[in-house]
Order: sequence, then C-alpha cells, then structure tokens
Amino acid sequence: MADTEEYTPPKVWTWDEASGGRFANINRPISGATKEKDLPVGKHPLQLYSLATPNGVKVTMMLEELLEKGHEGAEYDAWLVNIQEGDQFTSGFVGANPNSKIPAMMDHSGDTPIRIFESASILFYLAEKFGEFLPTETAARTEVMNWVFWQMGSAPYLGGGFGHFYAYAPTKQEYPINRFAMEVKRQMDVLDKRLADNRFLGGDDYTIADMAVFPWYGALAKGLLYSAGEFLQVESYEHVQRWSAEIYERPASQRGRMVNRPFGEPSSQLLERHDASDFELRTQDKIGGESPEAV
Repeated sequence: MADTEEYTPPKVWTWDEASGGRFANINRPISGATKEKDLPVGKHPLQLYSLATPNGVKVTMMLEELLEKGHEGAEYDAWLVNIQEGDQFTSGFVGANPNSKIPAMMDHSGDTPIRIFESASILFYLAEKFGEFLPTETAARTEVMNWVFWQMGSAPYLGGGFGHFYAYAPTKQEYPINRFAMEVKRQMDVLDKRLADNRFLGGDDYTIADMAVFPWYGALAKGLLYSAGEFLQVESYEHVQRWSAEIYERPASQRGRMVNRPFGEPSSQLLERHDASDFELRTQDKIGGESPEAV
C-alpha cells in the first residue's frame, strides 16, 4: 500500500524537537557539549567509553581478541555511555569525540594521551599498536581495509536507513522501508558472494574486517538486529550464515558482546569492564531496557 500523505519541504528547514521517533530526545542539529562532566579514568592505559551497539561491540571484540592472544597491554577499562541519557554530550566525552558518537577511546600509555574516535579508526589503531589482525603484505592488507571501509560506508543504510524506518520511525511508511530493505539485501548478497570462496572477509585469516562487519551484518544474519530476520529472509544467505556462526562462537566475541551492554538478558550484560574477572563477577544491579538505535 503506497504512502498517502505527501510532504512538501519548507523553503527553510527548522528543527522540530518532537519529530524523529523513539530517540528524538538525543538527536539535534548542533554539536558540542550540553553539560560539564569529566570522563572517568581507570587503572589501565586504554580507556573505552562506549555502549554495546554494533559500533561499540566492534572495539570490545577486538580488545578481547588481543587479550586472548596474550597482549597484556590491551587490558582496558570500559565505561558505559548511556546515550539515551545524553552521556555523549558531556564535556569530557565531546573532548574525546567531538562527533558525540560512541565508541571513543583514550590511550594513556604515552607521555601525551591520544584520543581515538570512529570505530574503524579504533580497530585500525589497535591493529597497528599490537601488530595483530591486519596483514602487513600490501595486497592482503588492502583487501582487509577494503572491507573495513565497505562496512563504514554501507552500515548507515542498514542502521540509520532500514533500521530507523523499519523499527524506530514514528510511523511505518512503505517507500523508505522498501528502499532501504532493497539496499540491505543487496549488501547481504555482496557479503554472501565474497564469503562463498573465503572463510573470512580478508581471506583465510580473521581480521579487523570481520570485527567491523560482524556486529552489523552477523547480528542481522542471526536475527538479532531489528527483529527483521524473517522480513529480509536472512536465512537465504548461506555463506553469511556460516561465517556469522563461526564468529558468534569465538570466546572473545562472546565476551566482547557483553561489555557495556545494559539491555537484553541479564546473563548477557556487563555494564562496565575493568578486569577479566569482571565476566565472572558481573554486577546484579542492571539497568536493562530496550536496545538503543544502532549508531
């Protein structure tokens, strides 16, 4: 059924705070801090400020993989940033990421702290810092980075496009849902064809390309994103399903998906992470609720 209401854009756009769906209270057309508050700093050089949306999970998966490989310098403190409460607009967080999006990281291991923001930038930084999950040979390295950048360019169609109109918009409208569903299915087909002849996106080895793509498209393949698995017929992408299942079962992946997670089953939540033992000593003081829009 076609949309019946025609929208005529005004000559000059103005901000209507009441529009924008479920998360309208955290969307605004200006940047910068709205309140003064410093970021907490724990005992490790790496300080992560995040939330277990797909972009946040990329980084915690990477950190847990590094620790599993024995890199003690990858120990980290992970602090929960509650985007529904506007934590991303504090002065401390804006200092770490002027774009006010999770995740953001501070590396205090040198004389001068280094800020790293944008999830792909953090993955690349950690891969370079520890010499892991990114090939050094030019052709292989380029192929991995191709898929990292593919994810960064493609996921907005899945999150802000399909996910918004399918799950979060104030009203369901046929045109935007159909438009973005078509694009998401095309993207899944791209991945399926790549994975038909490759164990992982970069080839035989697990890399930051897989860590970048899995929290979005792997979660979609497993029916965990927007409850849209049946709608998008994700089971038909057999090679994405095989790849997703393998990554889903990796111990570091399982731990990474728990960190900074304040929603879902209580057993899947670890609000903050300051030591490996926190996975066994999870707090029972949960703040569970609906999963926020993936950002």
